[in-house]
Amino acid sequence: MSNTENTAFIPTEYILAVDHVGIAVPDLDTAVAWYRDNLGMVETHREVNEAQGVHEAMLSVVGTPEGAVALQLLAPINDESTIAKFIDRNGPGLQQLAYRVTDVEAVATHLRERGLRLLYDAPRPGTAGSRINFIHPKDAGGVLVELVEPAAKTTH
Repeated sequence: MSNTENTAFIPTEYILAVDHVGIAVPDLDTAVAWYRDNLGMVETHREVNEAQGVHEAMLSVVGTPEGAVALQLLAPINDESTIAKFIDRNGPGLQQLAYRVTDVEAVATHLRERGLRLLYDAPRPGTAGSRINFIHPKDAGGVLVELVEPAAKTTH
């Protein structure tokens, strides 16, 4: 469907940019070292998100301006985490594409009104104090799409 055929798009002020690309990895330190040693990327943030079951690191290309697209490496903290199950099913690799939004709840409401399923009823805590939700991959062409509302003054 073309843009002119559908007038119910997400208002452009809600979607700011691609925020990051998430990569599932079995070992975080090994993956960080690979991206550093082979692509010259630098780690800009690291944390454990118990609720999501991941140990994660955000990486950027040296000299990248603040707010540019980042790479998020996600390693499971236990065998029951979603990332562990993803790796068991698919192997390591591209796990999600995240879009930076101004208001995750408003975007979720808009998408639900269009019949799309989101994984959570309400936003959950994400990396560096962000608020997140996900569009179900079956409603997004097989891609797990993350919606990220950054915390104020967040860098990664």
